[in-house]
Amino acid sequence: MFKLETQRLILRDMKISDETDFVAISQDVKYQRFYDESDCDPDKYRQLTRLFIEQAQEDPRTSYQLAIEHKPTGTFIGTVCLRIEKDNQASIGAGLSREFQGSGYIQEATKALTEHGFSKLGIHRIYAETISENKATIKLCQSLGMRKEAHFKEQRYFKGRWWDSVVLAILKSEWLKRNVS
Repeated sequence: MFKLETQRLILRDMKISDETDFVAISQDVKYQRFYDESDCDPDKYRQLTRLFIEQAQEDPRTSYQLAIEHKPTGTFIGTVCLRIEKDNQASIGAGLSREFQGSGYIQEATKALTEHGFSKLGIHRIYAETISENKATIKLCQSLGMRKEAHFKEQRYFKGRWWDSVVLAILKSEWLKRNVS
């Protein structure tokens, strides 16, 4: 089983026991603001839990869809993922239960997984794509040193309107410059 530890968190493979808490995060109104209704269907998140468990067994592994566990309590508080693509590139994403937001946990989790991607998995470039109005995600990406690479006008249609999306990214060389001890 894959596991990364930070000061306050354990990032580990998903387990079937995470399913209820994972579904609950997807049902939060604040979480759903930037997703199509069909993307937040509880059954979809139940299926995703099983998919993430299966993907953890793949060899070679290309998807690290990890549970974020609060170390002091052992509570599942969210997810963080790194999906490896061709040419040693990867996308990153994360979601956190609202009650744990604002405490730096998501930064701690994404920083640890980004470091692992660059130092252990040989990733060249990590990027994130989000709706341009998702200010919290953009701020998170910028805190990792990502820069805006693209802004796509009216790229996604859901909730009865068109949404712009943005791509932010960081290269391994940029990460190393920022994080040299």
